[in-house]
Amino acid sequence: MALQIEQVPGLKVPDSLIEIVSREVAFSECSNDKTKLLTLNFKDPEYGPETGGFHPVEVRLEKHTNNWQYAYITDFSYQGNVYTELVKEIDICFFSKRVFHLLVGWLNHHEAKELFALFISNFVEYYRTGCYQVSITCD
Repeated sequence: MALQIEQVPGLKVPDSLIEIVSREVAFSECSNDKTKLLTLNFKDPEYGPETGGFHPVEVRLEKHTNNWQYAYITDFSYQGNVYTELVKEIDICFFSKRVFHLLVGWLNHHEAKELFALFISNFVEYYRTGCYQVSITCD
């Protein structure tokens, strides 16, 4: 399925991430024209609270008319000392055009743009190392 992704003003997704998402969806079984929601999960199978590794990342797209839009991109990490759990560390919400970080909460516009750019840049480089297993859910 060819994705036509509509950019959200204020949180422009770099072409490098659009290419990754488009490539992964093209290799998936989500080729039904009735598909309205895509959730891509990028997981490092070796990531764990004791071993570290690359954080899992979830990317959600929603179809509006003929174009797709990013709904959110979420980075998860293990948190806690004794009873660790996987929690949202960075959450990028495209509908509200806001970025959340676990340690500071919702960021102001300038900080959000900086973290967004850094996070996406790092994610693309990590993806290129081949560290992620990708699964896609389509609804």
